[in-house]
Amino acid sequence: MNCREREAATLSFSNESLDRGCIEESMYPWDKTVTNWEEQGYCTGFLDKVHFATLPTDNLYAYNEPYEPWQDYYNTMMAEPVFEHEKGLGWDPVMRIAFRIPFVSYEEEIHEETDKYIIKRDRDGWIRKYPKNGGLVTSVKPVVTNMEDWIEYKAHIQEQIKKHLTPENMEKAYGRFREGSQKGDYVVRLRISGFFWTPRFLMGNEEQLYAYYDYPEVLHDIARFITDVYKEQLDGILKITAPSLVFFEEDLSGKTGPMISQDIFEEFMTPYYKELIPFLKERGVSNVIMDTDGDFTLMIPKILECGLDGVLPIDVNAGVDIVKVREQFPTLKFLGAFNKLAIINGEEAIERELERLKPVIRQGGCIICTDHQAAPHTPLKNYQYYVQRLREVVAELRTESV
Repeated sequence: MNCREREAATLSFSNESLDRGCIEESMYPWDKTVTNWEEQGYCTGFLDKVHFATLPTDNLYAYNEPYEPWQDYYNTMMAEPVFEHEKGLGWDPVMRIAFRIPFVSYEEEIHEETDKYIIKRDRDGWIRKYPKNGGLVTSVKPVVTNMEDWIEYKAHIQEQIKKHLTPENMEKAYGRFREGSQKGDYVVRLRISGFFWTPRFLMGNEEQLYAYYDYPEVLHDIARFITDVYKEQLDGILKITAPSLVFFEEDLSGKTGPMISQDIFEEFMTPYYKELIPFLKERGVSNVIMDTDGDFTLMIPKILECGLDGVLPIDVNAGVDIVKVREQFPTLKFLGAFNKLAIINGEEAIERELERLKPVIRQGGCIICTDHQAAPHTPLKNYQYYVQRLREVVAELRTESV
């Protein structure tokens, strides 16, 4: 089997034609963890190639060299560095790519400066106050606070789309993955921001939660806008490369549960998911997953009703036990669910965690991996043991011969 076929079979609930279950990590590595592992002897040059930018004045990550603005949006900066990093650790090959609407697209502009602080508009359009003594940066004004702001901001974004999101730039970004993804030499995993994540980025968390009641029309128009942009852009991207899995960044839940109700999800997110997910499936995407940390379990009925296939990364330390969740929701797929803290505690803890997860591994419909990035103080030898034993257990339990 090639990588794409193996991933699709692993995420199915059947072992038919499966040579072995695939193993893929949930997230790209944490830079602090990579630094720690380099000191322990594992070095692929990862940190020489990319840096983790300081949000919100930049996108999530960038090259350690000059690059064109469109590369922030047709974003493949993590693809090869993570691929090389994971290959040396024993993971199946994954190319991680992203598409970003050009929200981070302003020129920085100083509004006020004194001996003590600078107030400026950042690249994401927010106005913030920066103390010169290195103190806490505070928000003065989000980029969107009402419909008037949003209309003005949307016009700016539309101009940026015309300027940067061209067929030529799309090909430059994703074209190098065409042959490998079609042949199944690796799987391509595409990430985009979702219908909770995006307005929070534009408004701020508390302001967004009030807006569901004070400015519902703004939130619907944001969702309508990003849906239309995704359909236009992803139609081209999916013709160039072949992502087998798309996940929407949402982060709508915390340790004690979701930040919104099921009714809010159904009104402000479900219609747009129901429009986009069939669009993606018609273009060859096998699985569409939601990315949310914390305890999301109250939201599972709505997640499944809107057409999402599953969730990542299944936050064990928020009390989510995927074995129990599967008993209630047997069709839910997932990536993650392995307690990352067990890796820190060594071989016996890793074995206990694998034993706990064997029932769902047997069932299929899952890719077992860490429930978010490995912590910086994770010993490299423990992590290598975890990958080795995970591969062995998954190969034992997920194959047509079982």
